[in-house]
Amino acid sequence: MRKKNDDNRLLGEQRRRKILELLEHKGQITVGDIVERFSISAVTARGDLDALASSGAAVRSHVGAVRQMEANRDYPLRLKAALHRAEKIKIGRAAADLVQPGEVIILDSGTTTAEIARHLKGKSLQSLTVITNALNVVSELVDAPGISVIGLGGLLRPVSLSFVGPQAEAMLRDLHADRLFLAVDGFDFENGPSTPDVLEAQLNAVMMSVAKETNVVADYSKLGRRSVSRIGPVEKVHRLITDTNAPDDFTRALKSRGVEVIRA
Repeated sequence: MRKKNDDNRLLGEQRRRKILELLEHKGQITVGDIVERFSISAVTARGDLDALASSGAAVRSHVGAVRQMEANRDYPLRLKAALHRAEKIKIGRAAADLVQPGEVIILDSGTTTAEIARHLKGKSLQSLTVITNALNVVSELVDAPGISVIGLGGLLRPVSLSFVGPQAEAMLRDLHADRLFLAVDGFDFENGPSTPDVLEAQLNAVMMSVAKETNVVADYSKLGRRSVSRIGPVEKVHRLITDTNAPDDFTRALKSRGVEVIRA
């Protein structure tokens, strides 16, 4: 019996190594992919992915897993959308609850800000104006009653479906907003919020300058890490909206520096 258990464990480890190789090559994998390729049950496939996620080798998504993401790399929206989906939905709802009728808000590009747009659409707010550089946000709000959308033009970044560059910055400087909701790839104490793309960071900095209030929206995986392009200092952030998995020491330190924290 011991020999059989050892063999099963070895086979499982070999299969997980092959799953990791597939993840490295494709970037993501579904439970269905694993079931088909290795002729195993969905329960076993999910167990393999859970084991890889527990070891830090992969990140679980709602349909499978993706390779461990690096703060300094720019990933396509469709890949980001699969990560921490439940947390992003809760963050989006909490952020949308802050918005009042008649306000002007800025929604940065990203999958978390797209969740904010979805919740705003369902709240039936009147006389709300949304400024955004994100095509996915525009798509969410295009038929939302009571919401006017101002889209920033400029250079299209296909990986994020967002517009950046001098044209977008010039247009934004002529506007103002009550609140900015800023999605980031990293947020630490020394560097503040950050993102992989320098043009995106420059536009985000202008967003912070024209908004009365800056809200960073980020799930726990973004906290305490740093991406390559700095957006602005911690002192310019008024509020962090995150999830209940956010590290206690990080949120306590933020509060000590005057930043409000909402854990959705």
